[in-house]
Amino acid sequence: MRNFHSTRRGALQLLAAGVAGAALPAWAQWPDKAVKIVVTFPPGGSSDVLARIMAEQLAKKLGQPVVVDNKPGAGGTIGGAQVAAAAPDGYTLMLSNTTPIALGPFTLDKQPYDPLAGFTHIAYLGAAPLVIMASKPSGIKSYAEFEAMARKDGRIDYGTGGPGSIGHIHGELLKRTAGLNMVHVPYRGGAPMTTDLIANTIPVAIDVITSYVPFFKSGQLVPLAVTGHQRSPLMPDVPTVVELKQPKLVLENFFGLSAPARLPADIVAKLHAACNEVLAMPDIQKKLTELGIVAKAETVAEFNGFVKDQVDVLGATVKSAGIKL
Repeated sequence: MRNFHSTRRGALQLLAAGVAGAALPAWAQWPDKAVKIVVTFPPGGSSDVLARIMAEQLAKKLGQPVVVDNKPGAGGTIGGAQVAAAAPDGYTLMLSNTTPIALGPFTLDKQPYDPLAGFTHIAYLGAAPLVIMASKPSGIKSYAEFEAMARKDGRIDYGTGGPGSIGHIHGELLKRTAGLNMVHVPYRGGAPMTTDLIANTIPVAIDVITSYVPFFKSGQLVPLAVTGHQRSPLMPDVPTVVELKQPKLVLENFFGLSAPARLPADIVAKLHAACNEVLAMPDIQKKLTELGIVAKAETVAEFNGFVKDQVDVLGATVKSAGIKL
């Protein structure tokens, strides 16, 4: 009899545990499978490199694989729209940056998502300035020479990683602020643009500094100016636009981790803490510095405030410049 009651009691306890487990929200056990980070650019660019660095470390922190999925196109909005439409379960994330958040959505007649309300912005990772650069065969050796070639009585073609990209926006700022006669030549990513720039098919290009330092060191490309407030530690001899008396040309590409809107707070907190732990690792800081990225930990609230400021300022710039994809 005692055995019957013991067995019955044990069965009831197992049943109760099963019911309680079933009643737990799905994210209580998160993650229990692979997590995906969507990158809105082709492989090899700054966002892709950073995403892969973060994915490797986050996998160790979370105890599950973290994979990178490149979804380029339409000013970052193809990947951005995919993430905005995904389930807010923590398994689809985005390596967010300036283009898919503060630029791309405003280049389309019908905005594909709300860059603020459409996402949960989890963690700020850092920022990198752009670089205005020239091909060696162009003969352009300084920003002053570049300006002289691009005055209204002349013309200069400039390449970027695509229409609506942050390089494109900066080119429009140059045209309007410095009064330069520049013609935009868009590419499908930084890699093909670099090939043409080295070959002098285009004389000048504008892009995030991250992928170009090796070409500057080899002498294949010539850095003319960086678009940050301070000189890049990677190229301490290259002046900033502030030093060149063009403070309105300051523009940096931010990097962050975002997810679909309404991501549960527990997952946000876990991912935010994991990202900050990764950013604090000396070897990761070294890697990011080598990429020209200044890493910085912020609170979730600070990151969301920063994103709002970027959207307000840069979105208005895109609209006023009439940039359309």
